[in-house]
Amino acid sequence: MKNIINIVIGLLMVTALKAQSLESYIQEAENNNPEVQAFQLRYNISKEKVEEADAFPKTEVNAGVFVSEPETRTGAQKARFSVKQMLPWFGTITLRENYASSLAEVDYLDIVITKRKLRLSVSQAYYELYAIKEKQMVLEENIQLLNTYEKLALTSVEVGGASAVDVLRLQIRQNELIEEKLVLEQKYHAVQTQFNNLLNRDENTSIDVADDLPVYEPIEISSSPLTLHPELEKYDRLYESVAQSEVLNKKEASPNIGFGLDYIPVEKRPGMDFSDNGKDILMPMVSLSIPIFNNNYKSRTVQNEMRQEEINAQKANRRNLLETILSDALTNKEASYIKYNTQLMNLEQAKDAEEILIKNYETGTIDFNDVLDIQELQLRFQMNLIEAIKNYYVQTAVINYLTNQ
Repeated sequence: MKNIINIVIGLLMVTALKAQSLESYIQEAENNNPEVQAFQLRYNISKEKVEEADAFPKTEVNAGVFVSEPETRTGAQKARFSVKQMLPWFGTITLRENYASSLAEVDYLDIVITKRKLRLSVSQAYYELYAIKEKQMVLEENIQLLNTYEKLALTSVEVGGASAVDVLRLQIRQNELIEEKLVLEQKYHAVQTQFNNLLNRDENTSIDVADDLPVYEPIEISSSPLTLHPELEKYDRLYESVAQSEVLNKKEASPNIGFGLDYIPVEKRPGMDFSDNGKDILMPMVSLSIPIFNNNYKSRTVQNEMRQEEINAQKANRRNLLETILSDALTNKEASYIKYNTQLMNLEQAKDAEEILIKNYETGTIDFNDVLDIQELQLRFQMNLIEAIKNYYVQTAVINYLTNQ
């Protein structure tokens, strides 16, 4: 029992260390990935638009000189200077800020979603590299095993216990495994390039891949894990932004008020003496901009209503798709766990068969056709075992993408 406890603790420590290694790659990707940086810049722009929403309309300043000076009782008018400032209706600025803030929240969720997808992509590439590395090691072990069998066959040929054909078949099988190993090396380089590109670094940078990934029985998740998923929350924020847009639309249908001031310098009338002679004109003004023809505001209301219906439909469709992906991932993870255990049993039995063949060799009754059959079975079980481990962790990454808050 003590040994079992030590083994379990050791496995948990290994898992923690490897998870930390993968987590460090994920953090590096989140810090360096250009797509994340692009969405971060978009979000920063959206926050600046909140500041932009505080702006008032441009102040109008006009100046003019009378070509033909109008004569008045107090003197001739020489020029006209005016300044005017239009102001939106009360509360419009605040509503513009609310609308801009709601759009910024949508852009922020794009960052969250992109980081989640990046985490998934990095994890999938990492587990693919693990599988390729393990398969290469298995192929090398089998090549060495066939080399041992080849030496046994050569010895048997000398004593008449095997034929040269048996030796050639073993050599051909070695060539096939060498070819498969070389192909895997090329595939490893391709996935390594993909992985490093996700981290936005040199594509030839070496990657520290785990030596062992333990497999545990899958645990059930909650019945409604997608409630707070950022992809679905984004639709809620979009819906809210359209609602804010409609509130702003109704407010913008209100009149705009303006304040201004006109100044007209007046020249004194010569030869006359009275109190207002040459008195300049100062005229405060108030203006009102009334949207009499407001069909555009009504049209925006209809568009906003349809846009909200569209968002609800998109959310329902996306939720169905995510639930399908989650269901498939849970099923595939369970299937990978079953295949993992099955391949372990098959591999153990194949090794027992291999030991029997070796013992038969000691009695001089070895059949090298059986040797090749058992070797091929053993290799297939080893490859299937590695594939089951990889799929188990890939499906775990997909589940984490969908369920982790």
